[in-house]
Amino acid sequence: MALTVEDRLAVTELIALHGHLVDEGHLDRTAEVFTPDVVYDLSAFGQDVVTGLAALTDAALARGPANPVSHHVTNVVVTEEHGGRVRARSKGLGVMADGTCGSVTYDDTVVRVDGGWRISYRKVSARRVPLGGLGQG
Repeated sequence: MALTVEDRLAVTELIALHGHLVDEGHLDRTAEVFTPDVVYDLSAFGQDVVTGLAALTDAALARGPANPVSHHVTNVVVTEEHGGRVRARSKGLGVMADGTCGSVTYDDTVVRVDGGWRISYRKVSARRVPLGGLGQG
């Protein structure tokens, strides 16, 4: 089944919703974004791969003030895959309490569930060098 424009919009809004919920401290609503067994890969930041909503909430609370105060998502690209899954890649900017910011790439697997679309897998990759490292000497 081909993705409709409505599906693409729903997936894009799902990805945007994550930042709103986290930035406002609504960690109790992460089931609106992620599947119950979500795998959230933060290994690029020296952290663990987190599995499940409760573990994801615990990880966010453990970081406390080290969390960004603001998540911004842009450049969302939605690609249909086999088995009804969707791959969504997006760019993220995180603004910290001291005003510094960083850039990441989100690589998501999104699945359709009874309540709509949810992210079942997210890998967060740090963006630390320009051009993906090309021309660095």
